[in-house]
Formats: sequence, C-alpha cells, structure tokens
Amino acid sequence: MFKKVLIANRGEIAIRVAKACKELGISTVGVYSTIDKKSLHLRFMDEIIWIGDSPAISSYLNIEAILDAVRKTHSEAIHPGYGFLAENQLFAKACEDAEIIFIGPSSKTLNLVADKVASRITVKKVGVPIIPGMEMTCTDLIKFKQAAKEVGYPVMIKASMGGGGKGMRVVYNEKDLEKSIAISQREALSSFGDDSIYLEKYIEEPRHIEFQVLRDNFGNCIHLFERECSIQRRHQKIIEETPSPALNDEIRTKMGESAKKVIEASEYTTAGTVEFLLDKNKKFYFLEVNARIQVEHPITEMVTGVDLVRQQILIAAGEKLHLSQEQIKQNGHAIETRIYAEDPDNNFVPSPGKILYLSEPQGPGIRIDSGIFQGWNVPPNYDPILSKLIVWSENRDMTIKRILETLKEYIILGIKTNIGYLSRIINNESFIKGNFDTHFIDNNEEILLPQHNNLDLALIAAAFNKKYGIKKKQVSQLIRYSQKTTPWQEIGKWKICNH
Repeated sequence: MFKKVLIANRGEIAIRVAKACKELGISTVGVYSTIDKKSLHLRFMDEIIWIGDSPAISSYLNIEAILDAVRKTHSEAIHPGYGFLAENQLFAKACEDAEIIFIGPSSKTLNLVADKVASRITVKKVGVPIIPGMEMTCTDLIKFKQAAKEVGYPVMIKASMGGGGKGMRVVYNEKDLEKSIAISQREALSSFGDDSIYLEKYIEEPRHIEFQVLRDNFGNCIHLFERECSIQRRHQKIIEETPSPALNDEIRTKMGESAKKVIEASEYTTAGTVEFLLDKNKKFYFLEVNARIQVEHPITEMVTGVDLVRQQILIAAGEKLHLSQEQIKQNGHAIETRIYAEDPDNNFVPSPGKILYLSEPQGPGIRIDSGIFQGWNVPPNYDPILSKLIVWSENRDMTIKRILETLKEYIILGIKTNIGYLSRIINNESFIKGNFDTHFIDNNEEILLPQHNNLDLALIAAAFNKKYGIKKKQVSQLIRYSQKTTPWQEIGKWKICNH
C-alpha cells in the first residue's frame, strides 16, 4: 500500500480523496494555487505545497509543477480527482516515465478511450451497440454528405478527441452541413488542440445513462449499476439519480454486461464509467468512456455501499478486487444535486465572491460533499461547483420528498447559487413521474427559471411574440432582468432567532 499520495486537485473532490486515503492509513499531500491558499481542502491534508499562480494553466494544469511537487514531498502516487488533468494522456505518461503511480488507467488506455472513433471501432468488435455513423475522421465534405445520407438526418457532428459539448453540432439538413462542419472543427481545435471530427446519427429524445465499473490488474471486473444523468444544461449534468426510472431489470442487465465488455476490451483498470444513450424505444447505444472518478459517484456509493474512491486506490496499489458481481446490490434510491455559484437569473454566469452565511442541512440519508465554508471567497478562476447534495431514501418518491425539504434548508448568502433552480426541476411534474430526456431543461426553460410577482411568463411571452415578433425566450429574459428577486425571497421564510 502507498505511504503517501499527492492529490492533484482542489475543492470537494480533493477532500473526498483525502478522507479515503486517511481510512487506508495513507498520508496525503494537498496542492494549491495562489488564490486557493485558504481553501477548505487544505485543512484535510497532512502536507500542503504551492504549485503556481491562480490561473489553472499555471497550477492545476501544470504537469511539471505537479510532478515537481511529488518529488519534493516524496509522494509515491498521484490521485487526479476529476477535471483538470484527470484524463490527460500526457500527464499519465509523464507519471509512468517518472515511475510515479497514476491512480487511474494507463496512458495507453486513456489515449484509446479519448479517441471517440477508435472507441467506436473497439466497442463494435465486442458486440456492443453503437450509434450508426462514420468510423473514421475526415475533412472531405463529400464523404460527410454521403455518411449523412446513409444514416439519415438529423445527424450529430462531434469532435473525435473531445467531450463536454465542445465541437458538437446537430444538423437537420444538407444545406447546413458544410457550415456546421467548419464550426465544429474550429471548436475542436481550440478546445482540444485537434480538429478531427466525425459524424453519427442524432438520437432524438434520448436518456443519458451511465454504468459504474471497477476492474483490477488481474482481469476481475464488476459493474455497480447505473446512474440516470439526463438532467443536463448545455451538455453538463446537474442532477443524477440511481436507479434510473427508465430501466427494467432486463435492460439493466444487458447494459451492465455491455459496460463490462467495453471496459475489458479497452484493457481499462481502476474506476471507470461507460456512458450510453437510451432512445424512446428502449434501445441503448454506447456513447463514451469517462476515465476517472465521476462527480456523481456518491449516489452509487449510497445505493451499493461500496466506497469507490477506496476501491480505486486499492486497485492502483496492485490489490485484487475482492467484490463479485453477485455481491453488488441496489438498495434504495439516491439523488444528487450539484450546487453551483452561478446566477440562474442572469444566464447562469458564475457568481464568485464572499460567502457571508452558510447553513448546510444534516439528517438521516443526507450526505454533503462540500468544499466551502462561511467567510470563504469563491474564486473566479475555476469551475463554479461549490458542493454536492446527495440524499438517500427507501424509494424514489421518498427520496424526492426528502431532497426537496433538504434543499430548502441549504442556505448560502453573499453569492448567487442554483439551489432554487434545482428545487424547481425536482418539483416539476415530469421529473416526479420520471418522464424526461436530455432535452428536459431546454423544453421547460421558462417554467424552471425564477418566477417574479406571479407573472405568467408563458402568456406574456406569447403576446409579445404575436404582436412584435420577439422570441419567447428573449421576453422571459427581459422580465427576469427587470424584476430580480432578492436572496431573502429566494430562500423563503426563516428565522435568525426565536425571540
């Protein structure tokens, strides 16, 4: 087992990894940038070391600075968390060359799963369904037109080496194809340094469902069931749950076995996630592999009782996986909401600043993975995630009721957050019934955003649209900007004292 691990991350995930290390008797090293010198994650570390200035490129994305920190602290392994360098093949290779254990898959595997076209070919060979489309990248417009005709419009253009919605374009007809290809290539190049793109059939009204998998260096492989990740804004997940209300036992079993096939074919080790799209006819298709611990891993832990970060570390240390597929059971239901420092009233722009007051809920079935404290200044330099609220109960209905009550008790003042927005999503009738897909937020945008003075935004927007030709979305934004709520209105009635 490792004696010392450097955690190359910040915020709540750095704290989560530190706790797992301490339970295993492993000493931890925390890293920080200039602006993070007072951040909460540093309080959970045995040692801390500065790695650079505030911009991520100078610190958390600076491979040489992190490797230098490993050498100075005599750490044996690096845990990358999620984001930053967690799926960076060059970082993993640099660790291998320096004989430092990278707690994650090998650089070879990272390179394979990062290449979406290569992944499609690998997955197809083992009989896992893939979305119809191209099995090569190219820049030839004629070949793109031919492929689009073969699979049928609408089609999706995607970056071969990308993710997170970058370089993705939906095309509904041939006349828009050339322009969309050019835009996708520019986005892919600026985001990933590679303008390779390909085309596949666009699945309309899909659900986004992923399976958690563990595999050791001895070929032992298990899945830990699914996570429903269809509630997304701009291709980014904001609410996840398990089990998925869309799956029956037959489909769940098939998807789980397919996930294991993908991981085994990729020679993947430690913790990984296989993502699928599920269409309205209950047919599933491989989407991609996420080669890291996921933001949403806690809901799997709540339902299965398996500590995923602990297992990830044990496997990286060379230990065998001592869990069989038969041992993994789903118990109850869990929902996670991601708490962001952002302003739903203002197109979700980040809301950095000082947290003047913080009250985090507690109680049975409630877990908070948090990276914040009262008095802390939320920096503008990084992803605005503050914490994750995870709630468990015996069934989905009870979990929904519990998380709605818990969100009411989660109070953060001094900055804007999305807490009220999350409550409105979960309280929506379609969500409660489990009838939603990845377009849920786009289709319900007007009713999910804050309502002001009980104005019926839909009626007003329709009237403006008819008389002036102004789009409904633009009208809704004008109303919201002119009638903003205060923090006191957002959190409802509460008392400072009982006098």
